Amino acid sequence: MKIVNIKLSTIEDVRNFVNAATKCDADIDLESGRYVVDAKSIMGIFSLDLMKPIKMTIHADDCQCELMKDIEKFIVE
Repeated sequence: MKIVNIKLSTIEDVRNFVNAATKCDADIDLESGRYVVDAKSIMGIFSLDLMKPIKMTIHADDCQCELMKDIEKFIVE
């Protein structure tokens, strides 16, 4: 399992993130406060508070996809 914080500032960011997440076979969750949604769901992401960073959890021990490279511009410390 891998956990990072991401920031999605624009509609374009959300679309690009979902496109990258969809390519990955692992289950990916986004968590904001007490809400948890599927990272591959555009509607789910828009139900979160996008004004602050969101916790992303990849439920795989070794994700073989290119996801981390594709979303590195959204990762925040």
